[in-house]
Amino acid sequence: MTEETKTLDRVLVIAAHPDDPEFGAGGTIAKWAAAGKDVRYLLLTSGDKGSKDRSLRPEQLAARREAEQRAAAAEIGVQEVIFLRHPDGLLENSLGLRRELAGYIRKLKPHIVAAIDPWRHYQLHPDHRAAGIAAIDAVWSAREWNIFPEQLNGDEDPWRVSELYLFWTDNADHYEDVTDFVDARVASLACHVSQVGEDREKLAQRIRERTAKTGEEAGMAHAESFKLIKF
Repeated sequence: MTEETKTLDRVLVIAAHPDDPEFGAGGTIAKWAAAGKDVRYLLLTSGDKGSKDRSLRPEQLAARREAEQRAAAAEIGVQEVIFLRHPDGLLENSLGLRRELAGYIRKLKPHIVAAIDPWRHYQLHPDHRAAGIAAIDAVWSAREWNIFPEQLNGDEDPWRVSELYLFWTDNADHYEDVTDFVDARVASLACHVSQVGEDREKLAQRIRERTAKTGEEAGMAHAESFKLIKF
């Protein structure tokens, strides 16, 4: 059986910060994991600037947010969380970052990549824009023989991702029914205490309202939306 006809059972979620995957696609990620897919996270920063507490040093916050992210990922069945530890708030879509991400794509060989849609209208966070563009550029680079050829050993082929799911999009053309996985998304997000606080009931209401609104667009009780690109 060729890779083209295999079940799309390996997923790589590329995002800027801890909590981006769960806020962007937590229900879908839980759904994929429950279906037996091997889901892994590749986070470009550790969110070391994500606090208004001036007494909390960036390195302390990074350690806390990494621990929260690992707990959140485990809650919804994610197999591995990889942190690249680039500086939070200063992420750039550089050639070096593209090379780094292409290397991980070639190593992990995901059939599906999920990432932030960098073309969302008025996407103000520079890290989100940079992470989205870098992920897309890396998906393209990873499949080309003569781009970063030093990453290919011996007879190893480049890697072609089959599907790219872009979350936080203004141009949705694909909806995932997450009615059975909203609670899992809430439980996962609740692990990010440094970002969402400890009021789980308020968090659950917020997430349920959001997924219900998206579901209305697709005739589902609760849904998450994506721009889906197939290769």
